[in-house]
Amino acid sequence: MTFPTGLGHNFNKYNDDFITDQNTAYDYESIMHYRPFSFNKNESIPTITTKIPEFFYIIGQYLDFSKMDTLRLNRMYNCSGTLTLLDQCSFEYASICGMIQASNDDAYWVHTKSSVSEEDHTLLGRCRDAGYFMHFSTRTGKPAESALLESRTLYPKRKLQCLQFFYKMTGSSKDRLVIWVKRDDGTGVVRKMEKIHTFNADSDHTWKIAHIPMEVGVKFRYAFQAVRGEPSASAGGIYIDDISLTETRCPNAVWTIRNFSKIMETATTNTSIDSPRFYSPEGYGYGVRVFPLSSYTDYTGGYTGLYFYLVSGGNDVVMQWPVVNRQATLVVMDQDPDIKLRMSTARSLTTDMRKTSDGKMFWDNPSKVGTYDPSCECYKSQTWGWRNFVKHFDLKRRNYLKNDDLIIFIDFEDITSLIKSEVPIKPAEEGHTG
Repeated sequence: MTFPTGLGHNFNKYNDDFITDQNTAYDYESIMHYRPFSFNKNESIPTITTKIPEFFYIIGQYLDFSKMDTLRLNRMYNCSGTLTLLDQCSFEYASICGMIQASNDDAYWVHTKSSVSEEDHTLLGRCRDAGYFMHFSTRTGKPAESALLESRTLYPKRKLQCLQFFYKMTGSSKDRLVIWVKRDDGTGVVRKMEKIHTFNADSDHTWKIAHIPMEVGVKFRYAFQAVRGEPSASAGGIYIDDISLTETRCPNAVWTIRNFSKIMETATTNTSIDSPRFYSPEGYGYGVRVFPLSSYTDYTGGYTGLYFYLVSGGNDVVMQWPVVNRQATLVVMDQDPDIKLRMSTARSLTTDMRKTSDGKMFWDNPSKVGTYDPSCECYKSQTWGWRNFVKHFDLKRRNYLKNDDLIIFIDFEDITSLIKSEVPIKPAEEGHTG
């Protein structure tokens, strides 16, 4: 017997007249699956092995619901689809997800197949000469000529949306990518245009992620307008790929770390990377510290650690200190082009009245309790987080490092209204200082 007395019930077997698998296959990736060493008596002997050896390091994942988990839940509760996903498109088919272009435009977006010199984002790093994206050339034509690519008509259930997509701009510095919303004008016709955001070209010609917050409560379309800047100075154009529109909030901050696998190759357990300073909607400055090679290891190998900290900022004189009852949520993004298949890894912590080892308030004003960092000319608090935030095994097997970019979402929001709800809630904490 490989497990202690009294824990055998965790491995009971049941007939299909008592439980159901919803007519699905065995799911090694289920978030409900035990890990290989769960309930073990001898720490070197697993309680569970897999008939397919490749899944030994996968069982027991706690990143997110697997594809099969979601299918089973939908079948169990008779749900026909997701509640928050309005639209998504990776442009892999000629129908381009029902998007349309006006016949009177000066030029056109072109459905383009990936090539060695122009790789799409969907299959980036996996296949060459495969995959598609939408491209607008800015190297020919006249300045200010443009093309508008509109989505199909969408019918929101909420008045809050987040448009996420990947784009790159490789032409003139005067090229522009403009995001529009075209909504019902009150007569049932979708024709009222509103400019939401403009991206200007710069020297970075790689794929980048974008998030556009929207608040639309009537039927609408979203649109991408590409505008030529100076064709004589352009050697490329504007590209978009892997679009998703969800009825959720956009992340407060996004941090992209380039060449992450190369950083891991040379990192030691003392190697750390600090993010730029971000500001919460309230005005608090904060940041994230990443340890590419954490001191934590297990049977799957190494881990990357993520830690949250406060940063002094321009608003500190009017902010309330110490800052308590705020929830920091860190997400390492799985860049799978299908949002329904993503298994991003996320952790949250809640600021409280804890104290440092020398008796100071942990979440007090960083200028008062923090350490000065000359690189940002700012003060940083002690960090709190997780040395086992994400496995190196998962970073390599899923789409976390597409284009060798590690993308981190961060939110820092006030949850005082939840703490002071009718049913008292004491925030649970996991993690430790860095």
